Amino acid sequence: MLLSSAAVPSAALGQPAQAGAGERGKIMRLLRHMTLEEKVGQLFVVEVYGQDAQTVTETAAAGNQRLYGVSTPAQVIDKYKPGGVIYYTEGRGPDNLRNPRQIATLSNGLQAAATGQRRPIPLLIATDQEGGSLVFRLSAPATAMPGNMALGAGRSAADAYRSAEVIGAELAAVGINQNYAPVADVNVNPANPVIGIRSVGEDPDLVSDLVAAQVDGYHDGGVAAVAKHFPGHGDTAVDSHFGLPEVTHTRAQLEAIDLPPFRAAIDERVDAIMTAHVVLRSVDPSGAPATMSKSILTGLLRKRLDYDGLIVTDALDMRGATSTYPPHVAPVEAVKAGADQLVLAPQMDVAYNAVLDAVRSGQISMRRLDESVYRILRVKLKRGLFADPLVDVELAEKVVGAPGHLADAQVITDRTTTLVKNDAGVLPLTGDPRSVLVTGWGVTTTRTLGEAVRRRGQTVTVLETGLTPSPARIAEAVAAAAANHLVVVSTNNAAGIDATTGLPTASAAAQQALITALLATGVPIVVSAMRNPYDISRLTGVSTFLATYGYTAGAVESLTRVLFGEVNPAGRLPVTIPRADGSGALYPFGHGLRYGS
Repeated sequence: MLLSSAAVPSAALGQPAQAGAGERGKIMRLLRHMTLEEKVGQLFVVEVYGQDAQTVTETAAAGNQRLYGVSTPAQVIDKYKPGGVIYYTEGRGPDNLRNPRQIATLSNGLQAAATGQRRPIPLLIATDQEGGSLVFRLSAPATAMPGNMALGAGRSAADAYRSAEVIGAELAAVGINQNYAPVADVNVNPANPVIGIRSVGEDPDLVSDLVAAQVDGYHDGGVAAVAKHFPGHGDTAVDSHFGLPEVTHTRAQLEAIDLPPFRAAIDERVDAIMTAHVVLRSVDPSGAPATMSKSILTGLLRKRLDYDGLIVTDALDMRGATSTYPPHVAPVEAVKAGADQLVLAPQMDVAYNAVLDAVRSGQISMRRLDESVYRILRVKLKRGLFADPLVDVELAEKVVGAPGHLADAQVITDRTTTLVKNDAGVLPLTGDPRSVLVTGWGVTTTRTLGEAVRRRGQTVTVLETGLTPSPARIAEAVAAAAANHLVVVSTNNAAGIDATTGLPTASAAAQQALITALLATGVPIVVSAMRNPYDISRLTGVSTFLATYGYTAGAVESLTRVLFGEVNPAGRLPVTIPRADGSGALYPFGHGLRYGS
């Protein structure tokens, strides 16, 4: 089906401030010559199995066959002509990311498949590279920049910009041109199970400043930025991967807390905003998730915030979407609500045909479809993909993990570690030799920390106790502690609360028991929260406590430097640490100790 120029109301397709006459003309010409099927394909962002576009393993072929009925990534592109692809690591299944040369080669192969179609349109190739320890896809040799809450502790917009610029440059070098970052959520709920340290913090002004800086950094690094998760996922107690959370904020709270970072991102001309699978009844009393809510996406985001960039759904295969909307309904409702890109729609054949049928029947108007395709093409044109979508494979190996990037990552991380409590004056440690037990959560974390402490001339024993230490493992740690001069313990969400019972999770309770048992030995104990800084609220009797907001190698090195006084701790809490009994603040926003003051 060809579309006549008269059917495309150009005034509805992009603002003059965002697209010059020449750019609009090019996009309009593309639209006029695209078939309906090609336009619908542009809406979808798919995952593909394998590390090469043409040649895949039996396992990868089976994954593609299961999802799409074809074997290779190139065949997926040929079948659906999607507008985008998202890369994942092996943990998800697709296993796309091994090393810079391989990723760049895969990207080039996918772009060749896309531009080899009847209507050559390059792909938006996306991934989630937020920085920090929780949500990242490219691992070493890629540079591990600090995560959002660490940046919030550092309080530096310049550092936030540089972190995003480095991530963007490394993604662009391997052909990834769209990053699902920065996280613009304001984490005002200490029990939030899915955001936490992925957020800059609890202060909307601080979050706004650093989100704006990251948007600029990603753009200057060479990738499209995607602020997420609109209208705000920072005050939820349910993980939308596994259920449908509800945000109970009033309109006034929404304006004061959740929307400022998105406004800041829009002011910086962010390329895209990702939806959240959350219910927000103060805007949409129907209880529809934001992803499928016209009141939220069109009414609030498009009209109230005057945003005309891409709206990208969070993954449609998450329970926050699938628990309410079956595969043939979710994508149609998302488009009707105002979404442009449909990420990971389950049952691709069903989803694709459902949108196709909805357009043919008039449930989705041709004008509405063209608005979305226009925005998608506009981002591709802005990113220079029509001119040259391919990347230099040799250059990719030099850019990813470049020495300057690694050095900047460590310098920035050194400004984020926060000394929360030092009542016994244990820190900073002298260089005198001593025996140190490094214990607690994380096989890699405790080993890396132990090696770093050993390099400072200490005798080190490493005993990892797991996320949920057993009584037997706690007893081993206690026995080991008695034979050492100092114990350094790492925790991971030791203040975690079960959303159903309101009680500590099993892992939190076990970690608390470990700390209590170690304190009883009388040996000096230093506790470092390697994830959420809230852990101290549940660790009665701890006199020395630090927060790193992550467990990258750089975060562990920074922790060690602070322990030994090589770096004066400069991080300040980007969140309030509440008292466990709910009676107020244990440590206020902005708290942070320094040596010698």
